[in-house]
Amino acid sequence: MSDNLRSKIVTQGAQRSPNRAMLRAVGFGDNDFVKPIVGLANGYSTITPCNMGINDLAKRAESAILEAGGMPQMFGTITISDGISMGTEGMKYSLVSRDVIADSIETACNGQSMDGVLAIGGCDKNMPGAMIAIARMNIPGIFVYGGTIKPGHHKGKDLTIVSAFEAVGEYSAGKIDETELLAIEKKACPGAGSCGGMFTANTMSSAIETMGMSLPYSSTMAAEDAEKAESTAQSAKVLVDAIKKQILPRDILTRKAFENAISVIMAIGGSTNAVLHLLAIANTMGVSLTIDDFETIRQRVPVICDLKPSGKYVTTNLHNAGGIPQVMKMLLVNGLLHGDALTISGETIAEILKDVPDQPPTDQDVIHQWDNPLYKEGHLAILKGNLAQEGSVAKISGVKNPKITGPARVFESEEDCLEAILAGKIKAGDVVIVRYEGPKGGPGMREMLAPTSAIIGAGLGDKVGLITDGRFSGGSYGLVVGHVAPEAYVGGNIALVQEGDSITIDAHEKLLQINVSEDELAKRRQSWQPPAPRYTRGVLGKYAKLVSSSSLGAVTDLNLF
Repeated sequence: MSDNLRSKIVTQGAQRSPNRAMLRAVGFGDNDFVKPIVGLANGYSTITPCNMGINDLAKRAESAILEAGGMPQMFGTITISDGISMGTEGMKYSLVSRDVIADSIETACNGQSMDGVLAIGGCDKNMPGAMIAIARMNIPGIFVYGGTIKPGHHKGKDLTIVSAFEAVGEYSAGKIDETELLAIEKKACPGAGSCGGMFTANTMSSAIETMGMSLPYSSTMAAEDAEKAESTAQSAKVLVDAIKKQILPRDILTRKAFENAISVIMAIGGSTNAVLHLLAIANTMGVSLTIDDFETIRQRVPVICDLKPSGKYVTTNLHNAGGIPQVMKMLLVNGLLHGDALTISGETIAEILKDVPDQPPTDQDVIHQWDNPLYKEGHLAILKGNLAQEGSVAKISGVKNPKITGPARVFESEEDCLEAILAGKIKAGDVVIVRYEGPKGGPGMREMLAPTSAIIGAGLGDKVGLITDGRFSGGSYGLVVGHVAPEAYVGGNIALVQEGDSITIDAHEKLLQINVSEDELAKRRQSWQPPAPRYTRGVLGKYAKLVSSSSLGAVTDLNLF
């Protein structure tokens, strides 16, 4: 029994009368005060298709909590649409929203002495934000994903939001006309749900399912399908049972759980943002996890799912092929998953997967057979060198040879970089540098989907490197390296790169390097001055003062355990 629940049972009389009076006003009856109070963090919003269907799920969860013997208390939390803010100043608020979401859930649950929390979210930062809050509070919690969007269709091809961004690059390169561009725009997002490829939202929902904090198969369900509502109701019942049994996040979110999540992310070809978010959740939970752990696991886990952005299929196809449980079972039988890790239902991973086949169906090729992977090693490589002493994250799926040495093309912002790409000023062999976009320097570490999509659309995906201390969208692919740390704003060597310098990206050697002597770099450092902060007040000003390095998860409450 939780301390919150125990206090509600044992504390009686006049001392509690005002509290009970307030609760009666919101629906509590005489017999409800000894029931567990279950927070229902509702990420509903019409800002983005990712979240616009969530309110119906929240109502379904509310009814199921009541049926299971709990007292639901619904409250709202925010979201930012990455897809809408992409390429604008507003994108600086995206990563910041992860912490705002975490703070808001923690504040509501702890402020109202809730015994557990069911969080429902859709867009990218909803998932890690909710998980950070659950880890901080260590009360029973479960995450319900709002669901993936179904693909759009045009000329026999499945479309996602990335299709629209890449179409801009194709249009600028003269490959398609304006009519085709508009047709893709209109058909890319046909309804409710989060971006449909294995982008950040679907990557993080998959990771949370793998870690045992959401129900099996729930991470790949379509937002508009009936099974999503049914899974939401079942999640509510499982949570109420977990409150009664006191199954806590610290029991589930162990080192083994994080290793399992990293393995699945590598196997499905997930987003670079997963590195940042898992580091942040682990830091909050007090689990020792470093950026180097991703590289260690990458080298032993193959990519077995052929999913967008670099592959052929969308997340609904993965769901129909067996979903995340099928991927997990393949990893488990090949010794790459910890089967004894606990889940919110009280079962272990091995128990959850006991009836899942060892191999995927043979009449599909979304999930490849184990002996025929897309790549023999994972696709998220951790690169270090004199350009990223603390590390950086390279996404190398879809790249024939993840190695390039070329002249630096230096830009101080995403906007300047995109303008040059669309104007045809970036040529094969160039290595584009976009700096002062890091956690502190941006602030907020904007994603670079517009520049990477423009490069792909121009046919330069294998021929141009792009390096940034900012982030990449889960929809980005190509020879791209993000999360460079230390970032430019704090004096990382990326701040010292000059136009034309020779730069090497080499995923084979795990190297990110400026080919300039240490003496020359020392001379440049003597004349370097940190720029004035772009924001000094408000949310971004506070964030810039508090946020840690991306190599530590870009957290605002660093746990130096």
